[in-house]
Amino acid sequence: MMRRILSIDGGGIRGVFPAGFLAALEENLPQPIGSYFDLISGTSTGGIIAIGLAMGLSAKDILALYEDRGPEIFEQEEAGRKGFFRKVRRNVRGNLFGPKYLPDKLREALQDTLGDRRIGDAKTRLMIPAWHPQTRKVYIYKTAHHPRFETDYRDAAIDAAMATAAAPTYFPQHVTEHDVGLVDGGIWANNPVGYAVAEAIGTLGWQRDGLKVLSISCLEDIFSTEGQYSKASIALQATKFFMAGQSYGSLGLAHILTGDPHENRSIYRVCQPVPDGFFSLDNTARIRELKDRAFVEAREKKPILKPVFFAEQAEPFSPHHELKD
Repeated sequence: MMRRILSIDGGGIRGVFPAGFLAALEENLPQPIGSYFDLISGTSTGGIIAIGLAMGLSAKDILALYEDRGPEIFEQEEAGRKGFFRKVRRNVRGNLFGPKYLPDKLREALQDTLGDRRIGDAKTRLMIPAWHPQTRKVYIYKTAHHPRFETDYRDAAIDAAMATAAAPTYFPQHVTEHDVGLVDGGIWANNPVGYAVAEAIGTLGWQRDGLKVLSISCLEDIFSTEGQYSKASIALQATKFFMAGQSYGSLGLAHILTGDPHENRSIYRVCQPVPDGFFSLDNTARIRELKDRAFVEAREKKPILKPVFFAEQAEPFSPHHELKD
């Protein structure tokens, strides 16, 4: 039996790319694109997209969230002199006092999108990585797709979204309704594809030769190791090396677990290379360009992906534990 997995990387406002890519694929489908997958996983901005899709929202509506609310979330809705001074203030706040942005606008946007939904309202199995800094342990929000998952399905969807998106230096730690402090799952799983495949095989017991995995990045920066750098730029490059290595490690795990490409074709990775620094995680001025790239990529990939992932909807998800009215 074939099972289909959707995995979406983290990347701040660059989430416009996977949201736009999925919205373009969804255009000619009779149902929201999330209903064609048996398991959806996403980290950080990818986690927000994953939660929305699992709740039954269309990719088009999620893309609109980025387009309509992105500038206010990253405090860039104003241009000219006033916008310049707000940018200076943000940078000073980030350099001297901690996180660059306040979480209020992000919470408002997510509240308007997700409302009072709980993880247990998901129509598709869901897996959202976060990190618990106090104990230095992984913290993964999951639907009740296994009998032992008796807790998370009661949690607010907005808590999972805020937690996985609480990227250090950009947003403060998110404190949930249960007073649990969490930060961005990108700390350890910015590309969650390997862990999603491990969940499918190890927890759900799905056969590896029956898995089809669509893994979507938020673009890949191509950077050089040559030249002289300041201490600040060296630190930035080291972070990028770490994130790239983490992503390739997760992708490699997915390949090993599925036997791709030596035994079968299982992993379909969408990852556009871009010049280093051209698309930052918080520059909303490039939203249109990100959307442009996404729609062109979808146009090219649709003939390949449609027969594999979108010939029919996934079987309905029946959780082991359900919310009570």
